[in-house]
Amino acid sequence: MKTELRPAGIDISVSTQYLQEQSDPANKRFVFAYTIGIANKREQPVKLISRHWIITDDNDKVEEVRGSGVLGQQPLIAPGQVFHYTSGAVLTTEFGTMQGSYEMLSADGETFAAPIPAFLLSRPLTVH
Repeated sequence: MKTELRPAGIDISVSTQYLQEQSDPANKRFVFAYTIGIANKREQPVKLISRHWIITDDNDKVEEVRGSGVLGQQPLIAPGQVFHYTSGAVLTTEFGTMQGSYEMLSADGETFAAPIPAFLLSRPLTVH
C-alpha cells in the first residue's frame, strides 16, 4: 500500500449548529452539532477507514480524538457520491474550532489522508 500525501478528488464540507436545548451556559457546557459531507470526485470508490479530530476551545485547551470510521461505520463512497453524517462536540467555552483528517482507502489499495479544514463552533452572536 502506498500513502498519498496530497489527495485529489475528495471534497469535505461542514455545517454547524449550536444546540441551545442541550447546552447549559451557567455550567460552562456548550453543545454543537456538525454535519459533514464527503464528496468522492475520484474515478473509483473510496472507504473511510478512520478519523482524527483536533478540537480547540477558546481557552486553547486541545482535545484529540482518533477512532475507527465515523458513527460506527466505515462507509464505502462511490464515485460521484456524497456521504453525509451528523455528530457533535461539547465545549466548556462559547466557541472553538475543529479540524482534522480522515484516513481513506481507495479500491486499488492506496491509503491517503483527506484533510478536514478548520471550522468554527460558535454560540450565536459571540463571534463578529
